[in-house]
Amino acid sequence: MNHPSATRPAPDAGSAARLWEVAQHREATRLRKEIAANPNKPLTAVVRGPGGYGKTSLLNLLARTYREMGATVRESADFDPAEIRSGAAALLLDDAHLLHPATLCEVEALAAAGPVRVILACRPWPFPEELARLCARFATGRSVVDLPELGVTEIAEVLRAVPGAPGDAEAAQRLRKFTGGVPALVGRAFETLEPRELAAGGAERLPRSALDRFDHELSALDRTARGCLTALAVGAEPHPALLATVLDEESPEITTAVAALRSAGLLDDTDTPPPMVARAVLELTDWQERLAVLRVLLRVRLDRGGPVLPLLRPLLGSESVLPCDETLAAAFDTAGGQALSQSSEVGESPEVAVRMFDAAVTTGLPASSVTARKAWAVALTGRFDEALRLADRVIADETASERATAIQVAAAVLTHRGLPERAAELCRWSARHVRWPGDSSCAVLGLICTGRLGEAVELLRTEAEEAPTSVSGASTQLASGLHESVGGTASEALNTLVRAASLAEPVGGALLTPDTPAAVAATVALHCGEHDVADSVLRRAVTADSGGPLFRTRHRLLATWLPLLRGDTTVAKRELGALLSSTGELAPRDRLHAVAIEAGIASRDNDMAALGQARTRARRAMAEHPVDLFALLPLGELAVATARLRDDEWLLPQLRQAHELLAALGDPPLWAAPLRWREMQAAIVVEEYDRAAEHAAVLERTARHNQLAAALAAAGAVWLRVLENEVDPAAVESAARTLHAVGLAWDGAGLAGQAAIHTTDRNAMPALLECARGLSGKGNRSQRQSSGTGGDIGAAGGEAQLLSDREREVAELVLGGMTYKQVGQRLFISAKTVEHHIGRIKQRLDCADRQQLLEKLRSLLR
Repeated sequence: MNHPSATRPAPDAGSAARLWEVAQHREATRLRKEIAANPNKPLTAVVRGPGGYGKTSLLNLLARTYREMGATVRESADFDPAEIRSGAAALLLDDAHLLHPATLCEVEALAAAGPVRVILACRPWPFPEELARLCARFATGRSVVDLPELGVTEIAEVLRAVPGAPGDAEAAQRLRKFTGGVPALVGRAFETLEPRELAAGGAERLPRSALDRFDHELSALDRTARGCLTALAVGAEPHPALLATVLDEESPEITTAVAALRSAGLLDDTDTPPPMVARAVLELTDWQERLAVLRVLLRVRLDRGGPVLPLLRPLLGSESVLPCDETLAAAFDTAGGQALSQSSEVGESPEVAVRMFDAAVTTGLPASSVTARKAWAVALTGRFDEALRLADRVIADETASERATAIQVAAAVLTHRGLPERAAELCRWSARHVRWPGDSSCAVLGLICTGRLGEAVELLRTEAEEAPTSVSGASTQLASGLHESVGGTASEALNTLVRAASLAEPVGGALLTPDTPAAVAATVALHCGEHDVADSVLRRAVTADSGGPLFRTRHRLLATWLPLLRGDTTVAKRELGALLSSTGELAPRDRLHAVAIEAGIASRDNDMAALGQARTRARRAMAEHPVDLFALLPLGELAVATARLRDDEWLLPQLRQAHELLAALGDPPLWAAPLRWREMQAAIVVEEYDRAAEHAAVLERTARHNQLAAALAAAGAVWLRVLENEVDPAAVESAARTLHAVGLAWDGAGLAGQAAIHTTDRNAMPALLECARGLSGKGNRSQRQSSGTGGDIGAAGGEAQLLSDREREVAELVLGGMTYKQVGQRLFISAKTVEHHIGRIKQRLDCADRQQLLEKLRSLLR
């Protein structure tokens, strides 16, 4: 459409021409230079490109170059052949594909007769035989100049010249995608869009000035081409047979129309209109016409099982004006299911699924037919109360066709809300009345989790055989693995659960259960000291998005226990902060884990203010979530935290319930040992050593079950002797390193540090302190100070050198939790002297208060 008679004005001035000049083809540049060097030299050339690629701009530029050099230029098809043949004038003809065949033959005769100056510009289609012969003759002297699209670099260069618009590559890439890189469209965007719209890569609604330009172009298209463009803008695939069906046309006519659109620069190399073109077409096409095309296209895709979600997404927000229509209703229903299945695969929002199901009802589908799946989508958004109401409505309707789905939704939501026993009852009832893959296994999971072992075993014995799908296989192994964790060996339980997690991976976000095999496997791995296994299982679950959005937070929280147990509070704090900042209101189960991790970080960092704040949130979390098997890990962490605050009375009922639960399960060592260890630590904190000894005795009885239980039993015995000032450095170091080996690096460092505090051997204390530093990942202090790593580490080393050896000893013991009096007794100095040392340290390190002092000492010495 570069011909004067075409719909678009010739861009011989303004931004389109300037943009084209930025992106000139190498041959086009050579052509200009050749003319400028010798305007009288015979020259023939063909410039080719779709509409809007700058052919007219180039011809105008070449004509100006000729004229500036004193040459005569003819640009009309009514040229004088004698004048051109004699060399008195150069002939530059635009839109050669539209010229009469006789004119093309006349130009070919001129070229055959002798040297002339003739330059033609044409589109790739139509390409009549006469033009093909002429291009072939011209090509003997030079290649056809095919004009390219604008690249990101060229667009960024022009963006930088627009006030208020960024010129970065990302913004340029977005704008290139919006316009397809077509120079005329890019120029139009710069002429009509605001800087903020340019930065965003386009506008939701094009301004009237841009639409007027498009309206002028689209009105020149014939009916079939306009229909094809409308169908493609709506979302049809550029397949002639499909377009022929949608438009009720013959395939040859469709093929011709698509070729015309491609040649006009309205389609990209995949025969898809750039977003700017598609948006203009949709805004300029009558609503009823678009809807008619859409209905046919939806019917075709529904019949073939194709995706309808992309076609219907643009209609969200206008459901109320849509007519009741069987095709639309069925399509919205299908789109809701597709959005639900894609919520984990391609980052689709579950809210889109909810809106699609609502639109299906608006356009005529019975609400009961989508309620269960809508409940699932609502649950994925975190609106558990609403999801439970919807699911209950379906469960109560004996005629509902999707009761199984509703039961699964309700069971998952109840578990997230801290009601695993209720979820177990629901799954148990379902196994008798409304079967679905894994119903009995999910019931077993909830029964064991809440201490009802006999009922779970009975259900395992009578479980009906199911089709061997990935879901049923994963569910069966999940139930078996959890049962083995209670009554079998740790290794066999963990192996079974890891296999269950592997079976569930292909299901991804479609897995709808009270808990995922990966989460259960990771929890068991944490309880038996297999932290590498826990890390691997959780990484794979995150990659597969097992359980979809409903379980993303759970998997990430479980992964955050790993650095916490190692004592790496920096990583744990970063991971927890990133999780909480990207997540809305947590479900009770997730909130319990989050607040326990928060308390664990504060406790390990000796941050009493943060620990107090975590305690307040922990009381709410424990009130909302009854004690079950998977709550033992956070419960143990909170036992230590509340002991440090001397505020453990409120947690005693939960601890009592935990032991009643364990007793109902036969006191399984895998689950009991970690809780006993934390309770022993809590008893030590409040100096109730008899109670600590009781917990250590229980640990001794569990020692043979798994490596973590053995490590805890050995460390518990050594720790009690340390508290009685019976310090065997070799035994302490062995027990501490064993704790480190099973993932409890912070506990190992704590044991070595406590031994250093209680030993009377002045030669053993430095070695034990160094062992504590090494197990906590801090390494040898002298090596750190001379490592020359720079940055904060170098600064810390310099500040540490401000302290004398005695001051470092005092600081180490204070960080170990000793009072001034206890430090004085250990070092055979007075409490007043200890206070004096602390005052000098605070002054040298420029600390305003005790909390700041402890934080700085922790970074320097540990």
